[in-house]
Amino acid sequence: MTARRRAAIIGTGHRAQMYTKALAARAHYDVSLLSDTSPTRMAHHSALLTSLGSPEAATCAPAGFAEALRAHRIDEVVVTTVDATHHTYITTALEAGCRVVTEKPMTTDAAKCASILGTLDRTGGDLSVTFNYRYNPAHEKVWQLLHDGAIGEIRSVHFEWLLDVRHGADYFRRWHREKRHSGGLLVHKSGHHFDLVNWWLGASPSRVHAEGGLVFYGRDNGERTGLRRDYVRAHGSPEAATDPYAIDLTADPNLDSLYVRAEAAGDSDYVRDRNVFGDAIDIEDDLALLVRYDTGATMTYHLTAYSPWEGYRVMFNGTGGRLELEVEENTWQPPRTPSGAGAEHGGVVMANPGRTTILHRPLWEAPREVTYEKAAGSHGGGDLRMLKELFGPLGDGSDAGAAPAAGKGATARDGALALAVGVAGNESLATGRPVETAGLW
Repeated sequence: MTARRRAAIIGTGHRAQMYTKALAARAHYDVSLLSDTSPTRMAHHSALLTSLGSPEAATCAPAGFAEALRAHRIDEVVVTTVDATHHTYITTALEAGCRVVTEKPMTTDAAKCASILGTLDRTGGDLSVTFNYRYNPAHEKVWQLLHDGAIGEIRSVHFEWLLDVRHGADYFRRWHREKRHSGGLLVHKSGHHFDLVNWWLGASPSRVHAEGGLVFYGRDNGERTGLRRDYVRAHGSPEAATDPYAIDLTADPNLDSLYVRAEAAGDSDYVRDRNVFGDAIDIEDDLALLVRYDTGATMTYHLTAYSPWEGYRVMFNGTGGRLELEVEENTWQPPRTPSGAGAEHGGVVMANPGRTTILHRPLWEAPREVTYEKAAGSHGGGDLRMLKELFGPLGDGSDAGAAPAAGKGATARDGALALAVGVAGNESLATGRPVETAGLW
């Protein structure tokens, strides 16, 4: 009989629930340790474990994480803390001999990335980065077409990603709105997209030029457009009650349990529902990049975080034609009474999904739509497939169709290459000049 793997999860917020559930559902895993600054959030995850038939896990504060890994004989660690602290717990776990799975982005700046890569070289450890968009069947089909030479040599890419005013606004309520925590959207959100392009092209980014700014959210923009309401955070604020950009944490049992109750208990000062047209926002909401790759291909990229619809368009131009991917994740977002439901993107399929189309346009031939085998679930079915590759099958046959994606999962090198575009983009925003990625770490 295969020995059960002893797992630890550090960072027991909303996103970590996916991993708590996934590990508890697998007979070959025990969630043996939870670590967080908030006992209330750890208690939420302990209750989640017991509801799934697993025993409660031991708990520890992050300051005692290294010691707890040894004391509880942990084999694997899942890192789901604030992005800027990923490196601390990744390197600690690698030094303890654990296999590590980290939420994207791997980290937020060049020095922290160098620390992770150096620790991997020294320990010979194992680190996976959870770029779940690789596992979306549509993205896998694109990968296959490109690698089969459907459009010849790929010379350029245009990539437009739109976040709607529900999902996009959420980054401006949370800790993500401060670049020191998240690296900004070029690192936290666009890292998904940069990884996809690196993976699709089989290429490494070499030069990045970025333009952008905070043009919609924030106090000044809210006052200029008349969208600002005068409150600091939504919870307990009459001014927020009719603001479509606000969120009611108490309307979602998970958000209430993880954040409102943690504040009430006095063990967390994290405010999850700040005014998106408030102060202390230093990340951008509109970003344009020009990226060159080591293959000679280029990419033009644009991220808009205040769109009426959510989705993306990716166009590949090659020596044998053109390939176009369009995904309508959410075709529109109605105004509504503020609600916690659906505030966290990816946990459920969006309310008003549209079509996903892949169009192949060969030279001298009529265009044709490409069919592919779709998958159900969040992130286009990608989460279930990713979890199966990371942690193995459930064992009951319920994920039999969740085959691993082409090209396998993302390694630390992949995490660093995706990060390189965002870090270079942030430096370019600050200096106004193109940045070579080779000098980052």
